Amino acid sequence: MTSLTTHFSNFRRAAALSALGALLIVGASGATYAAEPADAAPAITVSYGDLNLASAQGTSVLYARIVSAARQVCNSQDVDIRDLQRFRAAQACEANAITQAVSAAHSQQLAALNRAHLRQG
Repeated sequence: MTSLTTHFSNFRRAAALSALGALLIVGASGATYAAEPADAAPAITVSYGDLNLASAQGTSVLYARIVSAARQVCNSQDVDIRDLQRFRAAQACEANAITQAVSAAHSQQLAALNRAHLRQG
């Protein structure tokens, strides 16, 4: 497989329900955005067919792509840091999404990189 599609709960609705979550599924290669039904969670496909996941550089690039996708679907860029409840919810959404994506990739190197980032905060 050369891509990962991340599906996330709608941030605003999930924050109101206090139920942020993420589900990562393996998707078709080459798609940037997955088609969604009207009430489906946003989805972004993270391609990695161009990367060598056995190398530290390839793993780092994939991790950066996963983090970027998580920020997009969790709408983190739209959260005012002064709204601490929404800010914490966005951070939780991102962390959950990243963890799910890393787990679904089945890469020990990627998992180790994620653990290192979690330790650093």
